[in-house]
Amino acid sequence: MQFELTGIEARVLGSLAEKETTTPDYYPLSLNALVNACNQKSNRDPVMNVDEDAVRDALDSLSGKGLATAASSAESRVTKYEHRLQEVFNFTRGEAAIMCALLLRGPQTPGELRGHTERMYQFAELADVQSTLQRLMQREEPLVHVLPRQPGTKEARYMHLLSGENVAQAPQTTTEVSPADVDRISRLEDTVQALQSELADVKAQLAAFRRQFE
Repeated sequence: MQFELTGIEARVLGSLAEKETTTPDYYPLSLNALVNACNQKSNRDPVMNVDEDAVRDALDSLSGKGLATAASSAESRVTKYEHRLQEVFNFTRGEAAIMCALLLRGPQTPGELRGHTERMYQFAELADVQSTLQRLMQREEPLVHVLPRQPGTKEARYMHLLSGENVAQAPQTTTEVSPADVDRISRLEDTVQALQSELADVKAQLAAFRRQFE
């Protein structure tokens, strides 16, 4: 695989891809909004606490790999960023949702992936998730790999290969939270992040306006 993403690069790329679908009105993302998306507590594993410098460095690296770029816009004075996954890999909507979930949450079973992609793409049946995973595994350069089944588990987990094949995978912990609660928390966090992004834009435009009179 030509890409060897670090953990932060994978989180930045996955966050950009997620927000394009779940909050399209606020995409591309400002640096501040992207930091908040990376540090989001719901739909992330592991939960991170990265700062602007780390996200900026990850964006620079992703830009060099052709996976992300600054978006040009005459409507905003704030630099915003977008991913280039579609241009690089020509994903179907289902494939994009699966890759996004794997980037944000690490290895997952088909059942977990179906639940975690609901807000990005609706898979009618579990078999649709499995066939999508197979297509990603059977590409000329495979993008997904199935992990050996862990003792005591019924289903195998799948991981993305954008960070290489030898990334250590710690066992996932399970928290008893209902899908409805996860969805509600995710929507609330999206709303907060969108408001923070708008506020950052207003502050930047106000600062630029003031500089005209200094």
